[in-house]
Amino acid sequence: MKIVKKTLVWSIFLIGIWPALASAWWNEGWSYRVAVNLDTSLTGAAVMSTENDVPVLIRLHTGNFQDFFMLKEDLSDLRFIAGDDKSPLKFHVESFDLINQLMFVWVKVPKITGSLNSEKIWMYYGNEKAVAGSDVAGSYDVNTVMVHHFRTVDGFLSDETAYGNRFVTSAGISEPASLIGGGIRFTGEGGVSLPGSTSTQLVPANGITVSFWVKPDDSSSAVLFSHNDGNNEIKVMNNADTLSARLVTSGGEQFVTQAVAGFTPGIWHHISLTASIGKLTLYHNGVEGSSVNAKIPEISGQIIFGADINGNFPFKGVMDEIQYANVVRSADYIKLQVSNQGMENKLLSLSEVEQLGNAGGGESHFSFVMNKLTFDAKVVIVFLMLMSLISWLVMIMKWFYLNRVAKDNKRFLKAYYALGTDDPAMLDQKDSAEDTELEDSPIAQAMFGNHDHFQSSPIYHMYHRGIAEVKARVGHSVGARASGINGQSAAAIRAILDADMVRGTQKLNSKMVLLTIAISGGPFIGLLGTVIGVMITFAEMASTGDVNIASIAPGMAAALMATIAGLWVAIPALFGYNYLGTNIKNITADMHVFTDEFVTRVAEYYGK
Repeated sequence: MKIVKKTLVWSIFLIGIWPALASAWWNEGWSYRVAVNLDTSLTGAAVMSTENDVPVLIRLHTGNFQDFFMLKEDLSDLRFIAGDDKSPLKFHVESFDLINQLMFVWVKVPKITGSLNSEKIWMYYGNEKAVAGSDVAGSYDVNTVMVHHFRTVDGFLSDETAYGNRFVTSAGISEPASLIGGGIRFTGEGGVSLPGSTSTQLVPANGITVSFWVKPDDSSSAVLFSHNDGNNEIKVMNNADTLSARLVTSGGEQFVTQAVAGFTPGIWHHISLTASIGKLTLYHNGVEGSSVNAKIPEISGQIIFGADINGNFPFKGVMDEIQYANVVRSADYIKLQVSNQGMENKLLSLSEVEQLGNAGGGESHFSFVMNKLTFDAKVVIVFLMLMSLISWLVMIMKWFYLNRVAKDNKRFLKAYYALGTDDPAMLDQKDSAEDTELEDSPIAQAMFGNHDHFQSSPIYHMYHRGIAEVKARVGHSVGARASGINGQSAAAIRAILDADMVRGTQKLNSKMVLLTIAISGGPFIGLLGTVIGVMITFAEMASTGDVNIASIAPGMAAALMATIAGLWVAIPALFGYNYLGTNIKNITADMHVFTDEFVTRVAEYYGK
């Protein structure tokens, strides 16, 4: 019995919270959201390890997002939420072009699991009251000490991190249409440089990782990156369509990686360099190209992109998205950068737009209408929903009760007819304390009581009462049958059984009146809500003088929602009432038949 009770409690609880679970929404102030799916499986970014605090680029364009005009002009309504739909993520917008419908957003994802295609984050938008929530410096972890987007609007040479490692000299010019928003173009007249700092210092025990995108104009030899303190220098350079990394120490030692082919002019390449104790590694397009064992010294001097420290071997072409970390990033981290930041984004994909109140995607007309309901209509609909809940509870409990009654009746009648010409009192049993306690609660008896002797059968209860009346007339001693019952006693027993049958029928029909109220009252209450809603709509139209269809239609649709709610109450109740009423009529007919058979049989067996 305890298990049954717990199961029912949990079932009711889950039914109650299911709508909330099905429509989970981070904040109802935001009207729209899009799932940004992360795919690190072999068909996606193809990374094996789990990486933490990864700055992920979300490239929005007309091919994957059509709601650019739903965003606020200043993008202050933009928010990014973790996959749990609870935790806000740090982000910032690199560039936004409403005319060409193109936007680049960087989001710091706390965890990207390798070899998985089921992770996602959420992008929310559509809140006119929202204030700006971006955090440029917070979009990167503490080990990322320099990031240059080369924004075309402001801060062309500014560092995006909190460390402020800004370029102080530049021979480059702004390139508005680069790989990721804006970039920097080198014309062969020198590079961009910044002084050394404690944050950009190469400490061999920690190492460094420098990465950038580059598109060369030609195959001429050039220095792409150089870190130099006057005594030690580490650099990346190209020569005749090949790449290599070189380390020169103050002691005159040189360490050079093997040349990596494929540095073709006119296309974008991703270059990464890691340096740590004992090793210098060069990556090309996310793949380890070559490495060399080297004694890495400490370097704390100037950093230059696009030439060496003396301005020699200048680069010609475009460079974009420089990121510098004072730790060694993993090979999978670098592969994530390439898979995510390139034109073919293998890491991310966007799902369909979802609207608040219709989380399955697409626009919800019901959600729109519900938002237009007046207070009066809401009161009516809430009342109707309570009526609907009550009628459904009555139908479910009554169905369970009648099903139990039918089973116990069938079992009792089978046993009764099996007696044949034997004493009809043989099936009678004394009521237990639990039976007595649940006598006035037939539904509780059906759901939680014992059924060892047909306790939920109204026919058995009539039989039990009839046997008690017989015993009261013929006695309980041996040979009592000889005393017999006469015609008057048989008539009295029939009258008592008829009265029991009436009371049993009343129990069977209990609470059915609630269904009749729902059937007849629901539509009228809904109609009342509709009339009130229409009246308010026309009153507002008269007071404002606005008579266009756009002002009338929402109020009229909301008013009609009350009628729909009334029908929602009445229609299921009508079907349930007819179904349950038919079952009750069948049980009542069986009770009538049993009364005639029982009185006849008792009169024959106990008659004088």
